[in-house]
Amino acid sequence: MEALPTNGLALMVLAFTLGLKHGLDADHLATIDGLTRFNARANPRLARFCGFLFSLGHGAVVLAVALMVGTLAQRWRIPVWMEEVGSWISIVFLLLLGMLNLTAVLKTDSSEVVRTVGLKGRFLGRLQRTGNPLLIALVGAAFALSFDTLSQAALFALTGAQFGGPWYSLVLGLLFMLGMMVTDGINGLWISRLIQRADDTARIASRVMGLVVSSLSLGVAGFGIARYFFPAVDQWSRGKELAFGAIVIVVVAASFALALRLARPSSARFDVDGEKRRIFSLTVRRI
Repeated sequence: MEALPTNGLALMVLAFTLGLKHGLDADHLATIDGLTRFNARANPRLARFCGFLFSLGHGAVVLAVALMVGTLAQRWRIPVWMEEVGSWISIVFLLLLGMLNLTAVLKTDSSEVVRTVGLKGRFLGRLQRTGNPLLIALVGAAFALSFDTLSQAALFALTGAQFGGPWYSLVLGLLFMLGMMVTDGINGLWISRLIQRADDTARIASRVMGLVVSSLSLGVAGFGIARYFFPAVDQWSRGKELAFGAIVIVVVAASFALALRLARPSSARFDVDGEKRRIFSLTVRRI
């Protein structure tokens, strides 16, 4: 786990930034992708809000944990061994997610849209195929019952309790939840639009995002391993959590823009060629 800032405002900004970053987790992206696709035809309006509903349920669990741990903070501390176990669980999951998503990009046919691959969603089975808003939120809540999410919420709560007691812990949990709702909500809207288009833009954009997700997963896992085995790397990275979180968010946002940019010329050529064929057809008919 990370050593959090001791400044109240910096701690709140970090909580929101880590929430944004958490919403970009490959498991989140994959599950929101599945929920959105399931509802795309039957209920397009609900499909656009699947990401928001998922993060709402996920964040509710984070808030409950933050309040509970913040209340008990004076009598309980996170054992040291849990820090190392949590770090290695995250590293292993990131390595698996990175390799699975890279494989998905390489194996998906060029005529199809690449779908983000997750791990946790595979254990939920049919729960991911629901058109009930409450059940979508419950899927998000189930995702929060994992070691990495709960340990992060507990760390925020313990740190927040040092500033203003359990209520400050609740504020940090709320900011983390809001950040997650922003990225998960945008992701749901993005996927629903890709499904509606199913053209060159969707295919290229999905490949760019697949490569970005796999690269970030592998990169963050590699950095975690380097911190563990090389004390100099760990020392250098301390206090830079906010910057690292911001970098991840900027990289993903830039990848969205790049995907649209790469797809635009292809779409433009398609339109021009189609127009040429139409004009040629009309000319032949007149002759």
